[in-house]
Amino acid sequence: MAEIRKNRAKEKLSRGETVVCLAGVDNPHLVDFVGHLGVDAVWFEAEHGPVDFDAIGNLSRAADLWGLTSLVRVGSTNYSTIYRTLDMGAMGIVVPHVDTVEDARAVVEAAKYAPVGRRGMYGPRQSYGVADYLQKANEQTMTVVLIEDIKSVNNLDGILDVEHIDVYHVAPSDLAQSMGHIGDDGNPEVQRTIDEAIAKIIATGKTAGTTVGAHNVARFRDQGVKFFYTSLNGWITAGAKQFMEALER
Repeated sequence: MAEIRKNRAKEKLSRGETVVCLAGVDNPHLVDFVGHLGVDAVWFEAEHGPVDFDAIGNLSRAADLWGLTSLVRVGSTNYSTIYRTLDMGAMGIVVPHVDTVEDARAVVEAAKYAPVGRRGMYGPRQSYGVADYLQKANEQTMTVVLIEDIKSVNNLDGILDVEHIDVYHVAPSDLAQSMGHIGDDGNPEVQRTIDEAIAKIIATGKTAGTTVGAHNVARFRDQGVKFFYTSLNGWITAGAKQFMEALER
């Protein structure tokens, strides 16, 4: 009898360990390429990027080969979009603009089978040959909600009360825009709001995530953040800069 694939990121977080999630790899060949680099999860972009339902199968299969957690960012809290994304093989869901308690509850309802939620009944790819799949899927499926609007920050106390959410991810760019500082997520007011939101998440015993690069990952690690989203684009840019500077010496 087959066993359900273990969700590496979720298991590490349950042990209090850090998780690195790499975006910008919306191609199975790139997933294969980064599989040995030590990241824990790959973030497939269906909100701003090219990923559609048909692509999720092969993207998540490539992640499975390397034991990586496959996460897909969808465009909204839409019920059928969330559970269909999981049915296509993703191990977890990332939902943007979770601004209210009702939004957070909608994520859980769509991502989890009864009795936790009301995910549509179906035998998806990750279920093949797995006994007691429904229970195991509820244990292994990962939910990430994005706190990326000042409205969600203001409603954070209530959002944190919603159970079965694995990561509360504070996203800087949209937050800055909602605070009137578009394109300036380094603004002191924005940074203070990010720090305060992260502190509140951690104080309630929940897992905080945020978007990082090499320049600030240590600062957020020291604050207690456990889930780190970073982009392959940044790695490529840094490598290109290093190469060009070496060439010009």
